[in-house]
Amino acid sequence: NASLNFTPSTTKTGTLVLKKDNPSGLPENEDELRIPVIFKTTASAANTMVVKVYFGNRNLDPEGFSCGATYAAERRISKTSASARAALEELLQGPTNAEAEQEYFTSINLGVKIQSLTIANGVAKVDFDAAIEQAVAGSCKVAAIKSQITNTLMQFPGLKSVVISVNGKTEGILQP
Repeated sequence: NASLNFTPSTTKTGTLVLKKDNPSGLPENEDELRIPVIFKTTASAANTMVVKVYFGNRNLDPEGFSCGATYAAERRISKTSASARAALEELLQGPTNAEAEQEYFTSINLGVKIQSLTIANGVAKVDFDAAIEQAVAGSCKVAAIKSQITNTLMQFPGLKSVVISVNGKTEGILQP
């Protein structure tokens, strides 16, 4: 058994290509198996929405890695009234394989969980578990983390600011 995770296709069919490992690089040892695939249409375009998640990007950043520079990657998700939370959940998954190939990267640790997200009076307050602070070293990484979260949330109309907390605390969190 195997499980393949990928961005939902906009087409109805595709091809799964399994390539034989060929460490020798010799053409006579190359082989592949092509399996036609029919995608289930679990959600029509009317039942989906596009959100932006913000990551660093080595190709788009003129300096290679500017501390707070983030760039949008679009994700198609199932329509939800909790779109801000859904966008953050997408952000916490990190770049997809296709995004990584385009040099997107995240400064946020894998495994971080959202404990709560409230939006009121133009302010988004998001509380994360302690995993967001593990092995965070340097003011540059802290700036990148804050920028990824803030920019991902600020795409939603009516938001004016974002407050980030860890285990309910806003003071002294995400310090280099």
